[in-house]
Amino acid sequence: MPTLKIEFFHDVVCAWCFVLAPRLKLLQEELNLDIQHRSFILQTSRAAMIERFGSMPEAKHTILGHWQSCAHAEDVKRINIEGMRQQGFEYPTGLLAGLACQAAKALEGNPGHERLFDRLQEAHLVHNRNIGDQATVLAVAAEAGFEPEAFAAALQQQAPQLLEQDLALGRRLNVSSVPSLLIDGRFLICGALTFEQLRRTITLARADLSAHSEVQATP
Repeated sequence: MPTLKIEFFHDVVCAWCFVLAPRLKLLQEELNLDIQHRSFILQTSRAAMIERFGSMPEAKHTILGHWQSCAHAEDVKRINIEGMRQQGFEYPTGLLAGLACQAAKALEGNPGHERLFDRLQEAHLVHNRNIGDQATVLAVAAEAGFEPEAFAAALQQQAPQLLEQDLALGRRLNVSSVPSLLIDGRFLICGALTFEQLRRTITLARADLSAHSEVQATP
């Protein structure tokens, strides 16, 4: 079975991304997937959060309502809604966490991006840590095995440009929501599909690509 490239556009603060990520990982070996991680942040500033939701308290209230739907949909129950509701900090944008994922990518490529994305999502959705706070993000990166000085340097130096590259790619592909999956650079799939829906969608996409290749190869 040939390797199939899937680009996973996500935002660390997105609970639906947290629901989809383990399903995609479970299918990686079974379907021989090359999963490339891409940051796509929906609100990059406090002002954007207020514009979208009306106020920061309303943003947290609305987003935790979304968390309830995500908690119902996840296969292994991990999302801690009450824990986040009790935290005194404002609901963070995904900007700092997205930059952190790019710093991880600068240091260790796609595997580093994946590892820190998973750890930051767990810190945010399970342990309710403030990933809008730089000290917290640096601590999570260190816990994930990144050397602190090298990581801090990458966060300042390489991460902004790498993040803009991912955002620009998403805009060119008309990505407007997360999670979104781009299969083989051709098929854009949006939303947190169930495990069986995801398996079926990827299998059908592979079959379509294979049929298209055979038609092109026919003399």
